Amino acid sequence: MSAYVAGAANDAATGENSRPELPLTGERTVPGLAEENYWFRRHEVVYERLAGRCASRDVLEAGCGEGYGADLIADVARRVIGLDYDETAVAHVRARYPRVEMHHGNLAALPLADETVDVVVNFQVIEHLWDQGQFVRECARVLRPGGLLLMSTPNRITFSPGRDTPINPFHTRELNAAELTELLTDNGFALESMLGVFHGPRLLELDARHGGSLIDAQIARALADAPWPAELLADVASVRTEDFDLLDAAERDIDDSLDLVAIAVRT
Repeated sequence: MSAYVAGAANDAATGENSRPELPLTGERTVPGLAEENYWFRRHEVVYERLAGRCASRDVLEAGCGEGYGADLIADVARRVIGLDYDETAVAHVRARYPRVEMHHGNLAALPLADETVDVVVNFQVIEHLWDQGQFVRECARVLRPGGLLLMSTPNRITFSPGRDTPINPFHTRELNAAELTELLTDNGFALESMLGVFHGPRLLELDARHGGSLIDAQIARALADAPWPAELLADVASVRTEDFDLLDAAERDIDDSLDLVAIAVRT
């Protein structure tokens, strides 16, 4: 959940953190906003670390939002198709990221022919969907044999601890690692690997500086609907993708991760 969207914006941000062109709604994260920077970098790191799996391939990003990730993938892919249900986002991506072949459509019925792409990217989207199984089956349909589905989602265990109903009002169903694995393997995929996003050493230092949790500090400020403390805003704005670790089960307990990252192969 974006801590920024729950409260008023601080208009003092300048430079690279000036207000973005696409409005922040809470359903997506956007670049270029100091108060949102932690969440943006936490999403961006997965694109950076998995972009190599898209090299020289035809890629669909299903639910591409603002489009920064699809454009990052376009650095290495042969072709990038973007798809989103939000017409404002579609127009924004077409104007800002010309390398992305942008389409408007519903993820429950992907507007692509069978076996059209080599990779489907779906980051921080599945938790928003009502019929998650239908979407995963659609991914299997449009992928060529042996194609990859790259998916990330908040880890329910740490994102909405002890709750049946997601904290984020835009989420319909959040998943833990076992549930995400079952969703994929029941709908046309074999799991290649399950990874987790964790705070690296610098973020652990920032956690300690802000009462044990940088995330909780941001949410508390948002719920208070008060100006950002200068130290908190500076620390949030300083976060970079290298401050996060992307680890597998041999390195860390995936149930302790912030976000889950699945790499699955069409069977």
